[in-house]
Amino acid sequence: MRIIRSFFIALSMYSKIPVPHFAWNEEDMRYALCFFPWVGAAIGAVELFWFWLCSKYAVGVLAFACVGAALPLVISGGIHVDGYMDTIDALCSYQDRERKLAILKDSHIGAFSVIGLALYYLIYLGAFSEIRTGRQMTVLALSFILSRVLSGIAVIEFRCAKKEGTLYIFAGSAHKWAVRMALTLQLVLCVGAMLFRWLFGGAVVAVGMFAVFVYYRYKAYREFGGITGDVAGYFVTLAEGGAVFLVACLGYV
Repeated sequence: MRIIRSFFIALSMYSKIPVPHFAWNEEDMRYALCFFPWVGAAIGAVELFWFWLCSKYAVGVLAFACVGAALPLVISGGIHVDGYMDTIDALCSYQDRERKLAILKDSHIGAFSVIGLALYYLIYLGAFSEIRTGRQMTVLALSFILSRVLSGIAVIEFRCAKKEGTLYIFAGSAHKWAVRMALTLQLVLCVGAMLFRWLFGGAVVAVGMFAVFVYYRYKAYREFGGITGDVAGYFVTLAEGGAVFLVACLGYV
């Protein structure tokens, strides 16, 4: 029963997928991070269905790209994009660490976050429109899982920037050994599926996302002293943007 509750907590926190709601407690949250990548699996499955639908009915490139870019936002509720925007504002403030952490908590958005989001989705839409083959789409679908596997690993392995907030609660409540093993297994299966579907392309995308993961740790520690929920959202968004960009480029190889 506790595992089922953890599953529902993960979906209710990180997606807009309808699930039963109940009062959270620390015991129920111990395994929630194990199911975080399953939100990515849901996004990937819907993206694959959308690709199949567009291929079958010859949907135009613009509609394909726009809906394809919107689906992760619709399913996830945009929680990671919100963190991306807050982090962009903090990074572009060029203030000291304490001020940057305060900006992350501010519910208002600044000009830099709007500019950063516009640039991100212009590139994302352009790249998504270049997806032509099933193997490209499959690797991209799997990247939604991989970004969340890596983000979950960061929650239990990286230092938290502050001793408050949702991420700190999840990190403190997690059964670290069980979560570590579950995420490692999902990491191996996800990368293995990428390589099986498209050896060269899957390898390039996986390496690219690991590179973003390393950058994420470096940037978080240097600028904020550790990770927060917003910075975690920044990573997921950046990793998925990098994945679609690489998949698009690989279509010309």
